[in-house]
Amino acid sequence: MPKACSLDLRERVIEAVEGGASRREAAERFEVSASSAVKWLQSWRREGRRAPRPRGGSRSPLEDYADGVLALVGERPDWTLEEFVAALHKQRIPGSRSALWRFLERHDISFKKKPAPG
Repeated sequence: MPKACSLDLRERVIEAVEGGASRREAAERFEVSASSAVKWLQSWRREGRRAPRPRGGSRSPLEDYADGVLALVGERPDWTLEEFVAALHKQRIPGSRSALWRFLERHDISFKKKPAPG
């Protein structure tokens, strides 16, 4: 995905249109697409926002329950991911095995099952 255009460029396009130029004229002058100029003006007029929106960074629903999840992991370090997910679902905490794995990885928690005695 391409990078967002600079704030300076967006401001110059917006100022040119506010100064009387059409969106297309401003787009041609600053060598950006007409659709970009239109979208920048729309966000400026609707929200007062000139900067691009933040990109990426989805957030796991497990983060809302981080204290409870981390406490459970601390209490039961020998449980498997499946056992943790089952316990979380009993507490009505959403999540899956892979979501829990990524959550634990983000919180620098790793554990391995101890080998079965025998």
